[in-house]
Parts: sequence; structure tokens; C-alpha cells
Amino acid sequence: MRGRDVFMQSLIAHGVERIFGNPGTTESPMLDALAQHPSLGYVVHLHEGVAVGAASYYARASGRTGVANLHVAPGLGNAIGMIYGALKAQAPLVVTAGQQDTRMLRREPVLSHDLAAMAAPVSKWSTQVNTADEMNAVMHRAFKIANDPPYGPVFVALPIDVMEQSTEHAAQAPSTLYEQGQPSPDGVAAACRLLLAAARPVIVAGDEVARSGAIDGLVALAERTGAAVWWEGIHGHLSFPASHPQARNVLPFDAAAIRRTFADADLVLMLGGPFFEEVWFTPGSPFPEGARRIQVETSPAPLGYNHRLDVGLVGGMSASVWALADGIAQAGDPAYEAAAAARRAALAEQKAGEAEAYRARLGKAWARAPISMPRAMAAVREGTPANAVVVEETITASVDYAAAFPLDDPDQYLGARGGGIGQGLAGALGAAVAHPDRPVLCLSGDGSAMYSIQALWTAAHHQLSIVFVILANREYRVLKHNLDTYRQRFDNLSEQPYPHMDLGQPALGFVEMAAGMGVPGVRVSDPDQVAAAVKAAFDAGGPRLVELQIEGKR
Repeated sequence: MRGRDVFMQSLIAHGVERIFGNPGTTESPMLDALAQHPSLGYVVHLHEGVAVGAASYYARASGRTGVANLHVAPGLGNAIGMIYGALKAQAPLVVTAGQQDTRMLRREPVLSHDLAAMAAPVSKWSTQVNTADEMNAVMHRAFKIANDPPYGPVFVALPIDVMEQSTEHAAQAPSTLYEQGQPSPDGVAAACRLLLAAARPVIVAGDEVARSGAIDGLVALAERTGAAVWWEGIHGHLSFPASHPQARNVLPFDAAAIRRTFADADLVLMLGGPFFEEVWFTPGSPFPEGARRIQVETSPAPLGYNHRLDVGLVGGMSASVWALADGIAQAGDPAYEAAAAARRAALAEQKAGEAEAYRARLGKAWARAPISMPRAMAAVREGTPANAVVVEETITASVDYAAAFPLDDPDQYLGARGGGIGQGLAGALGAAVAHPDRPVLCLSGDGSAMYSIQALWTAAHHQLSIVFVILANREYRVLKHNLDTYRQRFDNLSEQPYPHMDLGQPALGFVEMAAGMGVPGVRVSDPDQVAAAVKAAFDAGGPRLVELQIEGKR
């Protein structure tokens, strides 16, 4: 057999059903072999970054390992940003790129480079297959490393001549591994003692809660402790039901603001995340003075990485969270249970007050022109089917999005990790491939959309059921907010205009761009027409685009 056959059979052995790629000459062996492996579908993209973004979101939405195939050095370079996003999102991903013939690599042929070195900084493991005899072992290890907690991307370079070499070493089936162990009983007991002693506990739910299916356990733990539950500032999954009375919001992006958000909390329990991702430096700790700290992770590396802990616990996330919840219940302390009930009641009252404040704010913004952000989000929600998968990259509309879309189903939401923009349109492709029986709503700002606008062609080519809603404010609004913050923080107050942050001259025509790539679209400037336009787009089936002319920075 040839190296290319071992490669393809390795994919099949590890449960791969889709390859997301941008074809090129050095990928000829793989592309030519697809006809002999009909179980492997190929999703065609016009840019390598879009292919990786789609594969990453597919992996996160489906629970399968995503596979992306790129084209030599420039193609890998195009995709580095999306590989970084997959690393931050902990998406199990195998990224490959065709490499030039090894017999002439020292002569530095066109498009060649040290691909493994290029990918190494944003990969868990990066290598090149140098002979067909090692193809089976390399691919076996690649899938293992990608799926070892914390999950993430690996990179494999595939020289064209190695893919054509003969070998007797067939593809290996994956190992049967039981990695999600039980947490230490001593650690659980120590954590429960701290929880039972806390009068004002808070919980921060990271993405690993959703990935590990630990949400039911977290709901039980939150209710038994009466703790408020916060999300990381940037989160890729829904790790706690947004409509739950104890659900709060996302954390801010500097240590002082996080500390203020926690207020007088005397214990912070962190579950499955980096804790904490900051944008701006502020001195001091993100924890209130004297607050005890507990962190639970599925692997030891993140424990105590940035902050000292009172208890660090490693184990399967669901098993660990349930162990804590059961430990609280088994304590059977009537005084603690009464205090937890009081905390639950206070949080429910606070949640109701915030909902009323949101309705008042929505009312004030209802008639503004151009369309206000609160009105736009409420109308989009009205026009979206209840079972839609939401791929969200709204950035400056995120507060209004969260208020309008209080989702409870963890399979209904995918967000971008890492802070790099442009993931939304690409990610919607992967979500649609992972959920072919469900509609997908992609929410993106206009600036973000331009980073991966080629995704529209792929959606049309494969007839994916996605409604792309583009929030067109004709500016990089987040940069304007950040420039305001910079000027304030660095005592550089200025009345100067915002430099190079407007996108209105010439105006971006998303309906026209979509039409050129085979996606019908409509532009809406009347707020009364938004919900109907979104509903009509979903009813039409296939890919559709709705461009909303919304207000800019006020």
C-alpha cells in the first residue's frame, strides 16, 4: 500500500467523516485517493483559514476530531490565526498540509518551508512524516495528542513523495482509553469543607463544563451552595443555563474589574478554564481579599497556573462536580441549607430586576434610527427558530445578544475563543456540517465578517442551512471602545477622531458580495422588518444573508 492509503485509512479508523480543505498541487495524492474512500466527505473552501475555522467548530459541535487539509507554506500561514483560535478553544483538531517532494527540499523549491516549525507555536504537537513507514505511527499519535485533555490542534506535514511511497505498515486503530478518572476523595473533602464554610461563594464556569457534559452536576452544585455562576469573559460554549436564576453574566477583562464583580465573595470556585483572560493590566489580584480559591480541571496543567489555590482538583469534570454537589448534600447542615436558600432567593430577585431593566432599556432604544443594538438582537431572536444552533461573534453587541438569547441548551451555542476575529462565518460552516438536521444562525459584525467572507461560497456550494446575519455599523466599533479605554488608562485624553476605524467609504455591500458567491440576501434598515426578514431567510432554506443597518458608536 502507499502512504496516502495509510493516511486515509487512519482517518477512517479514527471516526473521521469530513475533511475541511483548500486543495493545492501537493495535496494531489489525498484528493486523488478520495474516490477510493467514499465515506470521507470533502468540504471545499476558498481560503485555508476558513477551512481550519470550519473544522474547529465542527469538532466542537460534533464531538469528533476535526481534520483540515492545507496547502504548503503560504496556505499554512493563511491558517495560523484560526489554528490559534482552535488552540484557545481546545478543539480536537488534526491539521495537515501538503509539503514539497523531500528529494528537493534542500533546494528550497517554490512554496516550501519548514512547515512543522511554522505550526509548532500554535499546536500541541507539530511534525512531518518523513517516510511512508512511519505514516501509521504519526497519525496514531496525532489523534491521541489532539484528544488528550486539554484538547487542541496538532499539525502533520505530508510530503508529496512520502504519500506515494510504498509501505507494509497499515493504519492503526485508536486505543481504548479511560482518561476521565475520579477525583481524589481527600481533595473533594477539602473542597467541600471550604464550600460549607463559605457565606458568599461564587462559581466561574469554563468551557470544559459543557464539553464534559457536566452541566447537570453544576446546576445541582450551584443550587446546593446558593452560589452565583459567572462565565469567562470569552467563552466558546454554554456551560450553565442562561435563564437559571443563579446565572449571572460574563466576567470583565482586567483583574481589578473581576475583583469588583466578585464583590465581597469569600470563596471562588473555578471549573474548567484558563482563569483569567485579561485585556488590560491592572495591579492586584482578581480575587477579593481573603477569598478562598478552588479550581477543578480534567488535567493538572491548568491548576494553579496563574494563581495560588487553596484546593486544586483533577478528575473527570462531571464526576468531580457531582462529587462536590453530593458532598454538600451529605453534610446535611440545616443552617447551611437555609443560608443557601437565602442566597438563591436574593439571586432570583436580582435576576428579575435585571430583566426588568433590560426591558426598559429595550423600550427606550426601540424607535432609534438606525436600528439600535438592543432592538436588532430582540428582533433577530424573534425570527430565529427555537432549535437553531447559534454561532455568535457579535463582540460589541454581546451584552444585548446575551439579554435577547437566554439559551439553556449547551448544543445550541458556539462562540469564538482567543480573541481573533473572523471565526463566526467560518465556524458556522462547521456547525452546519455537524448538525445537518438543524438550522444555523450566524451572528457577525461587518468587520469580523470580512476576515472570512469566502465562507459564503462554501455555504452555497454545499447548500448548508445557515442564515448569516451581518450587523453592519460600518466601523470597527470595538476598536473605538478600546481606544477610549486606552486613552483613559494611559492618561492620554484626547478629542482626536478615531483613526482608520471606519468602514463606510466605500460602504461594504454584503448583499452584493453574497449574491456574487451564490447566497441570496436582503438589506434591512427598518427595525419593523428585521424579525420578518430573518424568519423568511430561515423559511427559504439553504444559505441566506440578512444585512442589518444598525447604529454605530454613540
